[in-house]
Amino acid sequence: MHKLNEPLSAHTTFKVGGAADVFVQPANEDELLDILQECRKSNRPHLILGNGSNLLVRDRGFRGAVISLLGLNDMYLMDDDSIYAGAGVLMKDLAEFARDHSLADFEFAHGIPGTVGGGIFMNAGAYEGEMKGIFISARCIDAQGGFVEAGINDMDFGYRKSAAQSRGLTIVSAILKGRAGDKGEITAKMSELEAKRNEKQPLDMASAGSTFKRPPGHFAGKLIMDAGLRGYSIGGAQVSEKHCGFIVNKGDATSADILALIKYVQDAVQEKFGIKLETEVKIIGE
Repeated sequence: MHKLNEPLSAHTTFKVGGAADVFVQPANEDELLDILQECRKSNRPHLILGNGSNLLVRDRGFRGAVISLLGLNDMYLMDDDSIYAGAGVLMKDLAEFARDHSLADFEFAHGIPGTVGGGIFMNAGAYEGEMKGIFISARCIDAQGGFVEAGINDMDFGYRKSAAQSRGLTIVSAILKGRAGDKGEITAKMSELEAKRNEKQPLDMASAGSTFKRPPGHFAGKLIMDAGLRGYSIGGAQVSEKHCGFIVNKGDATSADILALIKYVQDAVQEKFGIKLETEVKIIGE
């Protein structure tokens, strides 16, 4: 797939953002390598995109190439407890595949709206599970344009970070490990976590998930709520009434609305509690 002036609002869960000059979706890792090498040769800025679930694109879009990895979606059982998954496999599909093969420890991933590649890149997690806990290795393309293998000791996983960020690695695929479990128990746990999410998170509204990182010793949502900002809006952007850690698009938000609300929330929490909230969502474009 190759498109010009493609609106990125169609490729992000926030449903906002201007157009990319070029939008490409390679069908396999060799196509991806060719595209990355062409971008480097021509000095064209590029952005790797998964499901667009942790991303805010500014209203004027992205001057360069956006490379979607959703075409890298092969997935199969490696052995009794390991799964091969392409970077574009959705986390929900990964968790359901593991469940169908009676593999436990993937349940947390079911409600994360991103991809395997994005999940590893930011060590995504929820409900006491994180990608670090199921990771064995990843096949990546490094900043010099070559394939490299990265094991658990190479990835330097931390809270919402990995060495893929600091080393400029593009994750192509991964091998992930669970443990033998009871399919009924796994299904029940996934249903329990889904019910918790539905109860506490504004899943019926466009967002990028948790907008802010958790400050040490605090919860971003509680700080925002205690600052009196539940439901506070700027334009079409709103602090969720259901969970104050989420900024949501009421339907007609612009990126400028969301950015203004992020700054307003940061300033209010800083003033009231002396705590600087850092964004978890990645902000790109112009």
